[in-house]
Amino acid sequence: MNKKNGKLKRNLGLVEGMAYVIGFVIGTGIFLKPAVVLTNMGSAGSALAIWVIGGLISMCGALTISEIAAYIPKIGGLYTYLVELYGDVVGFLYGWVQCIISSPGGSAAMAIAFATFATYFVPLGNWGVKLLAIFTLLLIVVLQIISTKLSMQMQTVATIGKLVPMAAIIIFGLYKGTVGDISFMTDGITKGAGTGVALLGVLWAYDGWMQTCTLGDEMVNPEKNLPKSIILGLSFVIVVYALFNIAIFNVLPVSAVAASKNIGVDVSIKLFGSVGTTFITIGMLLSSFAALNAQLAGGVRIAFAMGQRKQLPKYRVLSHVNPKLDTPINSILFQTIIAIIFILLGTFNTITDLCIFTIWIFFTFGILGIFVLRKKYPRNNKLYKVPLYPIIPILGVLGGCYLIFMTIKDSFISSLLGIGLTLIGLPIFYYCKNKYSKEEIIE
Repeated sequence: MNKKNGKLKRNLGLVEGMAYVIGFVIGTGIFLKPAVVLTNMGSAGSALAIWVIGGLISMCGALTISEIAAYIPKIGGLYTYLVELYGDVVGFLYGWVQCIISSPGGSAAMAIAFATFATYFVPLGNWGVKLLAIFTLLLIVVLQIISTKLSMQMQTVATIGKLVPMAAIIIFGLYKGTVGDISFMTDGITKGAGTGVALLGVLWAYDGWMQTCTLGDEMVNPEKNLPKSIILGLSFVIVVYALFNIAIFNVLPVSAVAASKNIGVDVSIKLFGSVGTTFITIGMLLSSFAALNAQLAGGVRIAFAMGQRKQLPKYRVLSHVNPKLDTPINSILFQTIIAIIFILLGTFNTITDLCIFTIWIFFTFGILGIFVLRKKYPRNNKLYKVPLYPIIPILGVLGGCYLIFMTIKDSFISSLLGIGLTLIGLPIFYYCKNKYSKEEIIE
C-alpha cells in the first residue's frame, strides 16, 4: 500500500498476472466434471468442443469486464460495477447471491470434492462423504477463526496441488494411453439432460476468472498487461483442460469415463497403479483443501462487507470483529451454517450447477454493462479497452444468455430454485433499506 496517496503499489507484471489467472481458475472441477460433461454432451468429440467453448465464453466475459474495471477502479469488483451501472438493487442482488448461494455453495462443493478424493484411502458411502466434508469445512473454519494469516499461508500449497496431478495425467496419459476413444459417436453413453447442464459443469471448472479483473491497480502497464494476462492465462487453461480430456479418453474408453465418479483417481490407477495414485490423490486433496479455504474466506468477506453496508438483517452481528482474535467470527459462522445446509441437501454436481447458473446471470449483466459504461463515462485512450468491440462483448453476452436459456430448458427445477433464491433478496433489500437507512454505515 502506498501510504502517501492510499493507492496500491504497481508491482505485478505479465508473468504474475498469468500465474494469478491460472492459480484461481484451475481447481477441483477438472477432476470431477469430465464425466458429467461427457454424459450430457453424448460423445467425447462434443465434450471436448464444449470445454473449449466454455473457455472462450469465459474469456469474452473477462476481457469485457476488464474495461469496466479500468473505468471503475473501486473496491468490490463486480458488485461495485453493477451498482455504478445499474443501481443499488442489481448490485445488492449480486451480493445476496454471492452471500447465500455462490460462496457458501462453492465452499460446500469444495468440501465434498475433498471428501470424494479421500474415498481413495477410506471407502465412504454417500453420508460418509457428507460427514467428512462437514468435518473438513469445520477444520477450515477453526483455522480462519484463530488466524486469518494462518489460513492464508496454506494457499502456498495450492499451485503444486493443482498442477502436479494434472501434468502427470496429461503427460503419461498422452504417452502411455492406447485407447484413443475420441469421436462424435455416442456408443456406450446414456445421454444426460443436455448441453446446458454440460456447460454448467465446464463453467464451474473455469470459474475464478472474475478475480483477475481486480488486478488493474496493482499491475505495471495494466492497459496492456491485464488483457494479455487474461488472454494468455485463460488460453493456457483451455489448452490444459483440452489435453486433460484427450488424455483421459486415451487411457479409458468413453463408457468408463461416463461412469466414473472420480476420473482423476480412475485414470491414475490405470496409469500409475496404487503407489503412484496415492501421490496423485494427495495432490488433489491439497488442491481442494486450499480451494475450500480460499472460497470460504472470500464468502466470509462478502457477508462481512454486506453487514458493514447494513444490507443484511442483524448487520451489526455480521460486521462484528472479535477483539481478541481480530477475525469476523460471526460472518464465518454464518457462511458455515449455510455451507453445511448445502452439503446435507445437495451433491457436488447439483450445488455447482446452482452456483454457476445464478452467478452467470449477473456475469451476463456485467458483460452487458460495457454498453452502459460507454454511454455514461467519457472515453480515456490511456485506459484498457476491450479488443474487437463490440464483437467480444456480444459473444460474451450471447454465451451467458445461451447458458441461462439452456439451463432453464435442461434443468428447470434447479434453475427455478436459483431464480427463487435470488428474488428472495428483493424483500430483504427493501426491509434493510427502510429499517436501517437512518443509521450510519459501519467502517
